[in-house]
Amino acid sequence: MDELLAKKMAAQLRKPAGEEGIKTGEWMNKGNIYINQDTIDVLQPQAFDTILEIGMGNGFFVPKIIAPHPSIQYIGCDFSDVMVAEAERINELWIRNGQARFVHADMTTMPFDDAVFNKVFTINTIYFWEDTAAVLDEIKRVLHSTGKFILTLRPKHLMEKYPFTQYGFKMFSKEDVCTLLQQNGFTVAEELEKQEPDFDLNGEMIAIESLIVVAKKQ
Repeated sequence: MDELLAKKMAAQLRKPAGEEGIKTGEWMNKGNIYINQDTIDVLQPQAFDTILEIGMGNGFFVPKIIAPHPSIQYIGCDFSDVMVAEAERINELWIRNGQARFVHADMTTMPFDDAVFNKVFTINTIYFWEDTAAVLDEIKRVLHSTGKFILTLRPKHLMEKYPFTQYGFKMFSKEDVCTLLQQNGFTVAEELEKQEPDFDLNGEMIAIESLIVVAKKQ
């Protein structure tokens, strides 16, 4: 992958925009099938859950979260207006049913009341947090005192091998993530490392794995 393509990919992965952003959202769905399913398995959506997803992309995986029970309430928050619009289009039925809503907002100033969600999760967004402490403070604010926060990412030893991650990506090991959470008011309850099938990245098969960290407020 040449430098120009790597830079373009990095920018779109950070904040999908325009027609290329729509294509990026579709591409992410293919590459993130397993990481999403593994995270949803840990999330364990149940009746009367109030769930916030930070950075839901085009919302392709939302039905898997809210289909288990009609009382589940889901909100997806993303700072890409293109992804919010796509998520609303893809999940029109769930929006009409009153189970899903999508919000265009920054993670450091989310438009939600305190302690309104019993489950908050985010997949592949931590690389782009400019103010990590501010994001985690905001997550703590909207999370119920007995709630669960799930942070899912590709680990550093894998990410640093990808050509696009040198352009604006912060990378974290398992130890980095656990320390970060503990330093910002969370207690780590569980750490899961998942191996996935190799993925075709522009004709090159690359190794894929994910790290899922479950935390609670201290």
